[in-house]
Amino acid sequence: MSDVEGDEVPSAVVPSGPMDINTAIQEVLKQALIADGLARGVREASKALDKRQALLCILAENCDEPMCKKLITALCMEHGIPLIKVDSNMKLGEWAGLCKIDQEGKARKVVKCSSCVVRDWGKESPAHDVLQEYLKSQR
Repeated sequence: MSDVEGDEVPSAVVPSGPMDINTAIQEVLKQALIADGLARGVREASKALDKRQALLCILAENCDEPMCKKLITALCMEHGIPLIKVDSNMKLGEWAGLCKIDQEGKARKVVKCSSCVVRDWGKESPAHDVLQEYLKSQR
């Protein structure tokens, strides 16, 4: 620590234009992780879906096991939980916090994550509103 005030680490630059869905998902997952409302991985996600604790489910398209994809999709359909599919399990792992962040702010040692479930939104943000609008348009 130095004696100078203002040693804050600069956060990610928020674009001034309209937020795309991937950025919104990333922000919502970060807020849910802070509020301890994120279930990461197939086992935790399926438990949360089965107990009907889930508010939103995110599934990676390139999941290694096709049965996991079927299970998560079926549980979401059965309980009426919104499901968003992302293209990469590497990206989802990084967004869900399953990585180390180095000094430059780059993600290192990213662990793949095939699915995650939001149980608690955490702090409401513009990203949450963008995500809700996206979910309404998908129905």
